[in-house]
Amino acid sequence: MDRQTWDPSVKDARTVSFGLAIHKWCTFLRLERPMYACELNLRNIIILMIALSPLQLLQAQDDCGDECKINTNLAMIINVPVNSTAQVVGTGWGTVGGVGYNFTQRQAVIGEFLWNRVYASSGQLRPLQADLQSSDLSGNADIFTITGNYRYELRGRLLGTYLIGGGGWYLRNTNLSREITVGPGTICTTAWLWWGFTCTSGTVTASQTVANSNLAALGANAGMGLTVRVGEAPYRLYTEARYHYAPTKNINTQFITVAFGIRY
Repeated sequence: MDRQTWDPSVKDARTVSFGLAIHKWCTFLRLERPMYACELNLRNIIILMIALSPLQLLQAQDDCGDECKINTNLAMIINVPVNSTAQVVGTGWGTVGGVGYNFTQRQAVIGEFLWNRVYASSGQLRPLQADLQSSDLSGNADIFTITGNYRYELRGRLLGTYLIGGGGWYLRNTNLSREITVGPGTICTTAWLWWGFTCTSGTVTASQTVANSNLAALGANAGMGLTVRVGEAPYRLYTEARYHYAPTKNINTQFITVAFGIRY
């Protein structure tokens, strides 16, 4: 068989054909842009398709049904402060996500990251506003946790219930909208302590200037949840209530999270 002779005109013809194809796609998609911009658009679409191709591997795991070894969860949460924490901040919101390993259908371990934000309760900023001599002051606190948890679950074909508990690292970050410099003789209350000020002999240490603070501690959590199957196994919607406690300095961080999300 004769070898095919390389012909530059063939390459040119293919280039022209490819360019016409792109032009047709641009016309079809009604991209009223210069040709190079349209080519970049198509290139980005191709790159996105390649980047998403690993998701096909996750699709293959759907066949494991209720026997999957890997578990994941993602949920929105409502944060309800309790005890000393409830004295200074009100209900907040956030999100939680996790991934873990199923030893059996009933027993699993899960690593989770949680973030939620709470806001100053009505009236709790008044001592700070009085010292600032202005009512133009607001505050919030972000709570971050990284925990390892054990879950014991009883699961039916449609409904399920479980107990969960564990512990890990808790970080409380407080933020005031303005810096406050404390004057002498200010009486110490829980509000001052929560927002990062220190107290001595019943009064706030004078000359402190604070706008934000960070306190971290090891903490623990425990709770229970309900699940309901949606579509094919192993996908389930879940709702969960969990109590969290961390012995942070001056004021313990205590709250209950109520989660609504989906599990795999």
